[in-house]
Amino acid sequence: MSATDVISVEVPDIGDFADVPVIEILVAAGDTVGVDDPLVTLESDKATMDVPAPFAGIVQELRVQIGDRVSEGSLLLTLARSDGAPSAAAAPAAEPEPAAPEPEPAAPAAAPAAPPSNGGGPIYASPAVRRLARERGIDLRQVHGTGRKGRIIKADVEEFATKGAPAPAATAAGLGLDLPPWPTVDFSKFGEIQRVERSRIQKISAPNLARNWVMIPHVTHNDEADITDLEAWRKRLNSEQDVKVTMVAFLVVASVATLREFPIFNSSLDGGELILKRYYNIGFAADTPGGLIVPVIKNADEKGLLEIAGELGELSSKARAGKLGPADLQGSTFTISSLGGIGGTSFTPIVNAPEVAILGVTRAAMKPVWDGAAFVPRLMVPLSLSYDHRVIDGAAAARFVVHLVRVLSDLRRALL
Repeated sequence: MSATDVISVEVPDIGDFADVPVIEILVAAGDTVGVDDPLVTLESDKATMDVPAPFAGIVQELRVQIGDRVSEGSLLLTLARSDGAPSAAAAPAAEPEPAAPEPEPAAPAAAPAAPPSNGGGPIYASPAVRRLARERGIDLRQVHGTGRKGRIIKADVEEFATKGAPAPAATAAGLGLDLPPWPTVDFSKFGEIQRVERSRIQKISAPNLARNWVMIPHVTHNDEADITDLEAWRKRLNSEQDVKVTMVAFLVVASVATLREFPIFNSSLDGGELILKRYYNIGFAADTPGGLIVPVIKNADEKGLLEIAGELGELSSKARAGKLGPADLQGSTFTISSLGGIGGTSFTPIVNAPEVAILGVTRAAMKPVWDGAAFVPRLMVPLSLSYDHRVIDGAAAARFVVHLVRVLSDLRRALL
C-alpha cells in the first residue's frame, strides 16, 4: 500500500471550542468503517459529538487515547481507503498496542491532590475507570480522586455513584458566597427510594444554569399577545406548502424585528462595557429524551419565514437524535424557550449567559378580550421575558415586550 493510500483523519471544524476531551474511541486498528461511521466521541461543556469517517476505509493507526484533549486540526487516526486497501486476509489487523500510562500531575508527592473540578485541568484516570464512569453517567470532573497523586480509581466512581457529589465549598470560586453545606439526608430511613442517574445533558448544563442564576440578577416581565390572526395564517400556510411552520418560527422572526429596534437586548456584558452585536443568532430550547438543548438559528435576520421554519425542523430532529455538533449550539445572541406544546401560563426562564435576555412562551388560550364595544374571543399567548437587570431596566423591558406584542399581532407587516 502506498503512502498516498493512507489519509490522516483530523478533528473537523467544531466552532470556538478548543482542548475538547476525547471521551470514547469507537474503532480499533484494522476495523473497517463506512462513510460517516463514528470514529471517536468528543465532549464540550455543551454537548457531545461523534467525529465521522470522511470515507469508507480501514483504520490503520489510532493517534489519540481516551482523555486526550484535541482541537480543530488535531490528528485522530489514519485511514486507508477501501478501494485502495488490501483485504483483511492480505493485511491482517494489527493488535492495538496497550495504552501508554497517562502522565502524573507535576506536583510534589506530599502535596494534597488537586480536586478534579479545578477549572478544566487534566483528569487522571485509567481507560477502565473512564469507561465505568460513562456507563454510570458520571462526570469525572466532579469525582475526587483518592489514588496516588489524585488519580481517580474505580472505588472513587463507585462511591460517587452511591453518595453523589460532595457538598460544595463554603465559598464558591469567584462568587464570594458564604453558603452552608449542602444537606445530606438518608432518605431510605423514611421509606422506599430509587436512585436514578441524571442524563448527560442535565449534568453538563447544571453548572452553567447554577452560575447564570446566581450571577445574573433576573427580573421577568410577563405579558400576552393576540395571535388570533397569526394562528389562522399559520394554518393556511401549512395547508399550502410542505414546510411545517410552527409558532416558534413566527417568534424567531418577531424577535429579530424587535431586537433591531432595541439593540441592547442583543448585547453581552463585558466588564464595564456592552458588546452590541450586529448579527442575530436566535437560540431555541429543544426538548430531547436526554433533556433540553439549545440549537441556534444563525443569521436569522437574513432568512425568510419558510427557511427559518425548515431550519427549526432540521435542528430539532438532529437534537432528538443526538446528532448536533458544537457549531450548532454556539453563537446565540437571544434565546426563545417555548413550552407552548405542553402548557402553563408563565414562568421565569434563566438567562443564557453571555446573553442578557431570554423569551419564555407558554400555551396559547382563547380568552374574552374587550374591543371597546364588547368582549370577543381572541387567542392569547403568554410571554415571559427574563432579563439581566445590570444591563436592562424595567421600562426598557416593558417597551421591548410591547413592541414584540405589536409585531406578533401583525407579523405580515414585519415580514415586508
